[in-house]
Amino acid sequence: MPAMPAASVSFPALVALALLLASASADDTGDVKFAYAGPQGPSHWGSLSPTFAACAQGQRQSPVNLVRNATVLNKNLKPLTRDYRPANATLVNNGINIGVVYEEEVGNLSVNGKNFSLKQMHWHSPSEHSIDGIQFPAELHLVHKASDDEFAVVAVLFALGDPDPLISKIKNKLDELAEDDCSDDEESHIPLGIFDPRQIRRNTRKYYRYAGSLTTPPCSENVVWNVLGKVRSISKEQVEALKAPLPTDDKTNCRPLQPLNGRRIELYDELSNE
Repeated sequence: MPAMPAASVSFPALVALALLLASASADDTGDVKFAYAGPQGPSHWGSLSPTFAACAQGQRQSPVNLVRNATVLNKNLKPLTRDYRPANATLVNNGINIGVVYEEEVGNLSVNGKNFSLKQMHWHSPSEHSIDGIQFPAELHLVHKASDDEFAVVAVLFALGDPDPLISKIKNKLDELAEDDCSDDEESHIPLGIFDPRQIRRNTRKYYRYAGSLTTPPCSENVVWNVLGKVRSISKEQVEALKAPLPTDDKTNCRPLQPLNGRRIELYDELSNE
């Protein structure tokens, strides 16, 4: 059976909500919409707007398949140093994913001595990245931005199992978001109040790093990706709760895998660095 048309979202709306997944302004793109299936789906993104050209022509696109025995151990990589603190936040349904947007300074990620400020976090289901060709039920992206507009994203993969504690804390808000009727070109906001991201700051002993892009238009190639090696657990009910607020029958919101084009996937392994 062919896939049902996916939800479309206006690009200016993404910018207006400060989801910070794009480097272009609304004035640069006009009222351009994209989706995850149909004529506005990923295979067409590059032709929807000149600003989206990298989606089709870029050589460092994301997501990718992480092949473990092809990664390169880099002993010069440092642990991911994350310093977060509680801050006011809003749960947002922008039509393509569910995210938490922070309304004030919430902390930083340090990458090679460079500070990236945490701006928002959002979920994809199923996962965008895969490991050895295995796709997971969900993936969380913690999006950080530096003063020079470079992004650093920490990606967390989830397998089905016990409920994720973070999602458990906002389950009632997710249900409330699902009950908020909005059309494809509208967005829903549910205030979370003070939200503490420190529980997702846990130290990781292993991560994969590579140079890539945003996984939504304009697919800008200015992202340092850090995919955590530890796969966390999420319940089936939580996956459904993350999908429920999305406005269409086909609630898949993952971009297909992109070619590496000669890029190297580096591995940080705390145990190997000792």
